[in-house]
Amino acid sequence: MNEVKLAVMGDKGTGKSALIVRFLTKRFIGEYASNFESIYNKHLCLEGKQLNLEIYDPCSQLQKTKVSLTSELHWADGFVIVYDISDRSSFAFAKALMYRIREPQTSHCKRVTEPAVLLVGNKQDLCHVREVGCEEGQRLALDNRCQFCELSAAEQSLEVEMMFIRIIKDILTNLKLKEKRRSSGSKSVAKLINNVFGKRRKSV
Repeated sequence: MNEVKLAVMGDKGTGKSALIVRFLTKRFIGEYASNFESIYNKHLCLEGKQLNLEIYDPCSQLQKTKVSLTSELHWADGFVIVYDISDRSSFAFAKALMYRIREPQTSHCKRVTEPAVLLVGNKQDLCHVREVGCEEGQRLALDNRCQFCELSAAEQSLEVEMMFIRIIKDILTNLKLKEKRRSSGSKSVAKLINNVFGKRRKSV
């Protein structure tokens, strides 16, 4: 069974937990502040494959000041970055998170492939008090090589489900690529070792 690890990140009050619960249960919950980090588990079948999905929901109280993401970058296969279209400061926070995910690799956090990322403008039902234009979200996503969508966790159950399916499919594509590169690297090393020791045998 394939293991898929997804982190849902964003500023406090953007509806991260509401999106997760909507996907898992098809029910909508009002926004609430959690003092604890949570990991939700869900078994699903996608394109004929059995998956064990783990979704990380960070502590709302700590999220405001946490942009390092060091542990999340090591743990997660992909990210859903959420902002509230009626709150410009949440968009700035999403931009900071995106920059951290896409910044050049460092020695303490090297990745075989870039993690899959989907930028989500939530609370589309509050478009009458919109502070962040749809084109701004599209531009940020384009600049950071990721997918983008706007939706409402409060009103759009199917759209939320399809959003999660999109990011899961991206993660599975990345995992296949990562495995292919590892396999190719192992074959190259084996070939090199064989060449070296093969030559030594001939010279003895």
